[in-house]
Amino acid sequence: MGHSANHEEHHITPLSVYIKVAGALFFLTFLTIGVHSIRTHLGGTAPFFAFGIAAIKAYLVMAYFMHLKYEVVLNRVIFGMGFIFLALLFTITAMDIWSRVLFVSPL
Repeated sequence: MGHSANHEEHHITPLSVYIKVAGALFFLTFLTIGVHSIRTHLGGTAPFFAFGIAAIKAYLVMAYFMHLKYEVVLNRVIFGMGFIFLALLFTITAMDIWSRVLFVSPL
């Protein structure tokens, strides 16, 4: 029995890459703690820093630990569609909340 022409080889990630990514995740976690401790100095921008760091951490986990970096483009697109629909859900929910707040009359 021969291999089919569409057979894809599996990518084997070296242990050193996992250790570097884990180190980056630990560093980013401590950075998040640092942002939280100086949040009074950052004012209203502190959540944006925290969400930015969280997005970088999520990318590292998805790319390396979930092996999406080495997947075909279609799998990445399908996975990304979940985030697009999540953003759409958050947007519609936020619009609903904001519309209720704007039209509430004072007692």
